[in-house]
Amino acid sequence: MALKKPASGKTRGSSRAGAANAAVAETSAGEPHGSELDRYDIALLHELQRDARLTNTELSARIGLSAAPTWRRVKWLEEQGFITGYRAEIDRRKIGLGVLAFVRVDADRNTAAATRQLEDAIRRIPEVTACHYISGSGTFELEVMATDLDAFSKFAQGTLLNLPHVKDLHTSFSLGEVKAGGALPLGHLRGGAR
Repeated sequence: MALKKPASGKTRGSSRAGAANAAVAETSAGEPHGSELDRYDIALLHELQRDARLTNTELSARIGLSAAPTWRRVKWLEEQGFITGYRAEIDRRKIGLGVLAFVRVDADRNTAAATRQLEDAIRRIPEVTACHYISGSGTFELEVMATDLDAFSKFAQGTLLNLPHVKDLHTSFSLGEVKAGGALPLGHLRGGAR
């Protein structure tokens, strides 16, 4: 909805006109849009990555929109798949997971069916917290959590080496986390934002 400027440039109740213009600006800012993210969407993603427990009122205050358009935008971001879920970050050491290992898995066959079978098996293992299909040597790179080195050794020999089509494992252990569980970078989105 576009407002036309009065021909004379002077109107009675110009403060009402200013309020109406502000309301229209917020309405258009608060409405979901096409597939491109704008500055409000990016601000929402930024704030929700920092703290997904914010109330809608707190979130709207942080991004500069009222509550209703903020809620609609969050729902739109969820429906469009930009936001895929919410979860608590847990300190692994506090729950007894003292070992973080990175395991490169070499497969004995790289056919589509064999790869799918191995992928499906990996997805079902709770100790594997992340898995990437990688380039270079190896087929998959796994992030694995265990309570201690003995538990990891038993897990590697009893579970990982017995996965379908696994030929070899190469393991590196984390000696300390410099950065973990970080939010996704959003700076590249600012250039395309309206």
